[in-house]
Amino acid sequence: MKVVIIGSGNVGTVLGRKIQVSGHTILQVMSKHLQHAKVLASILDCEATNDWKKINPNGDLYLLALTDKTLTQLGDYVQLKQGLAVHTAGSVSKDVLSKMTMNYGVLYPLQSLRIGMEQIPDLPLLVDGNTADALTLITDFAQTLSNRVRHVGDRERSKLHLSGVITGNFSNHLFSLAQEYCDKEGLDFSLLLPLIKETMDRMQFYSPAAVQTGPAIRNDRDTLRKHVAMLEEYPELKKLYKAFSRSIREFHRK
Repeated sequence: MKVVIIGSGNVGTVLGRKIQVSGHTILQVMSKHLQHAKVLASILDCEATNDWKKINPNGDLYLLALTDKTLTQLGDYVQLKQGLAVHTAGSVSKDVLSKMTMNYGVLYPLQSLRIGMEQIPDLPLLVDGNTADALTLITDFAQTLSNRVRHVGDRERSKLHLSGVITGNFSNHLFSLAQEYCDKEGLDFSLLLPLIKETMDRMQFYSPAAVQTGPAIRNDRDTLRKHVAMLEEYPELKKLYKAFSRSIREFHRK
């Protein structure tokens, strides 16, 4: 397919690279920041623009890798006469594109993406379309990028996006707090990396609940009290430790 990428951030960059290596032709990168558009266009060997009026009209698919706020405003000043428009947002309805074009949908990568990543990770793609034909086109396109493509509606996609925030963003924040604690206490955080990896690896074969370990699930009150006392100088971490320990106990009591 002939693709126009609108947006030059993390998602636009990584998906652009994936689209290119999957054999599609990228016609253009559009970004409100011309220099950003030029940087990505140089990688993808295509033209760049920051002018909505100069969007290439010959695209088969327009990939809108934009912020949620920008997506909600886009139809007020951009209309496509042809082609299929898809956005990449987790919590925005596909119908936000209804003012922009007659054919539209969603291509949402359920993955954390960064411009600087050298290798493109596994990309589960959640797709949707406003018509059966649009959904078929988006699905066929997505299957050239990933072997994990699912048709998911707006409501279910928003729930998966929320689940992604909990599993990805929240867990990373806990890692950040643990690293800060280690740094302040003169400890080597890297010693915890094998534990983090093993915890993640287990979920390929077991449910998270089935492999839960630690003093909370054992109701080891002596260790719990000792840990809380050790966190007196770290009130936010102490609060989280107590909340998570209580949640673990209550969850497994069910």
